[in-house]
Amino acid sequence: MKRAAVRMVDVAALAGVSAGTASKALSNTGQLSQETRDRVRRAAAQLGFTPDTRGRALSSGRTYTVALLTTDSSGRFSIPIMRGVEDVLSAGELATVLCDTRDDPLREQTYLRSLVARGVDGIVVTGRRTEPRPPIDVPLPVVYALAASTDPADASVIVDDAGGAAAIIEHLQGLGRTRIAHITGPSNHRSAVERAHAVAGALCTEPLFGDWSERWGRQATDLVLREHPDAISCGSDQIARGVCDRLRELGRTVPDDLAVTGYDNWPVMALASRPPLTTVDLRLEELGRRAATLLLEKIAGTAHHGVLELPAQLITRESTLGS
Repeated sequence: MKRAAVRMVDVAALAGVSAGTASKALSNTGQLSQETRDRVRRAAAQLGFTPDTRGRALSSGRTYTVALLTTDSSGRFSIPIMRGVEDVLSAGELATVLCDTRDDPLREQTYLRSLVARGVDGIVVTGRRTEPRPPIDVPLPVVYALAASTDPADASVIVDDAGGAAAIIEHLQGLGRTRIAHITGPSNHRSAVERAHAVAGALCTEPLFGDWSERWGRQATDLVLREHPDAISCGSDQIARGVCDRLRELGRTVPDDLAVTGYDNWPVMALASRPPLTTVDLRLEELGRRAATLLLEKIAGTAHHGVLELPAQLITRESTLGS
């Protein structure tokens, strides 16, 4: 005898909520507590409930697809953000489509025309830089992640770069480091400028701007050592790894002679450095989760405006604490 299909009302009854609340919990929409969402999801899993995505799409006029539009061809920033987006969207049986514009405005416009024609439910716009960007012009819900929209009416989620840099300085000073130098990326990059500005008052010399590269870290090390620092904070993990390599070549020990810090918590750099780097985690997956939650709420009709700034997280390792 064929078993009857599990319905939304069955999930709702088991979870002790209304069918509407169960639907919102499974699609990750509405103003529900996390406890309620978790209870509904447990009930759905216990009953083996599978949403009829095709039926939902036909009846609602939605495609249950969201696009992640990015300029970050390498995936360094967009992939962690996408993981966070998918954490939220997958709970509601929504699919995520990655669209890489390769920083090409014409390619971006081509993608946007295609996404509108396909009727995606919404778009998360992101990239590899933090400069505010012009908004995209589409008749769809849109949320901006990492780089804010220049339109204050839009919803944007960004990282508190200045707060992360300040946490590094507080950590170094707490270890008794009093002569701190700073090596960072290009002076026309907002992230480099914000991080340098946040630490300027604690430095023994002017910040050095250059490239986001290990090579620049090695070159700049020779320059800052003229000021006899006892710590070097860096605007990226790549730069910090280059600093550590150069100090080792010069016979200096990290952190006994000089403490070194990075920024970004990029595992391929921060963990492979010798020694592993104390750094700042941008919490990109959490940024993606928050952006996706805002997008779902916009799709459901709740308007969000302005910039939400998420705190970064200090990660301490051997480059300041020792082995």
